[in-house]
Amino acid sequence: MSNPVPTLGDTEVEPTDAPGSALREVTGPSALGGGWRRVADLTWIIAITEFKRTYFGTTLGYLWSILRPLSLFAVLLVVFTQVFRLGTAVPHYAVLLLFNIVLMGFFQESTATAVTSIVTQEGIVRKTQFPRLVIPVAVVVTALMNLGLNLIVVFVFLLAFGVTPMATWLLFPFDLFALFVLTTAVSMIVSSLYPRFRDVGIIWSVFSLALFYATPVLYPIEKAPETFQKILMLNPLTPIFELAREWVIDSNAPSLSTIAGGSTLLLLAPAAIFAAICLLGVWLFRREAPRIAEEL
Repeated sequence: MSNPVPTLGDTEVEPTDAPGSALREVTGPSALGGGWRRVADLTWIIAITEFKRTYFGTTLGYLWSILRPLSLFAVLLVVFTQVFRLGTAVPHYAVLLLFNIVLMGFFQESTATAVTSIVTQEGIVRKTQFPRLVIPVAVVVTALMNLGLNLIVVFVFLLAFGVTPMATWLLFPFDLFALFVLTTAVSMIVSSLYPRFRDVGIIWSVFSLALFYATPVLYPIEKAPETFQKILMLNPLTPIFELAREWVIDSNAPSLSTIAGGSTLLLLAPAAIFAAICLLGVWLFRREAPRIAEEL
């Protein structure tokens, strides 16, 4: 019977009596350990469990998922309609503001929770052959469930405030999918970096707040100065929010080509940045996944 091979951490040691004894690096658990099917099943189970756990024991339960954005909406609506008088110059401004806050809330909630998600699941990461990708993706899926509940209420408000249903409503799921992909990619980036660089949590909280104001959430992009509009167009969230506005609330809103002034380069720039973020998320997470346990 051959002697068992002792191991130390992620390094396997060959028996000393073997010829050419040497240390051989053993790769740790990968981002997709077990294949896509296992990743999908685990993601769904964890997302459902976390969604139920979030509101477990609360008096209002799932109503909190809509009360939080409604509270922010009420405050901002008063500020921008009564103080700055912006609402009078924008068609359906009240529901546009609510719609944007709900969409941006999904992005911010997902990415903020994803930053520390892997460290929070330290016990699982250290002790099991667990596909690392499940953790940040499950965070985004949980937030997506909250978004689904919120959007039901938002569309009720749209109808109540006189927004006429349009055929372009059928295009909104494609816009929502783009937001989901971008949110997942960013969540992969911040969650994979945080175990090694704890400053990422602070940096992202500041950057996320800046991104809130650099995205046309509180204001339509055409109300910003012309120079600032071109800067805003570099934000990959901007086309997502502008298309959502045009397809769901106001079909007469300026199109992306109008905002870009007919510049093909300005139209392609956010798409290129979107693709770069997605590729960076995949590359970075695959690189960091095998050594995450060492950094915890």
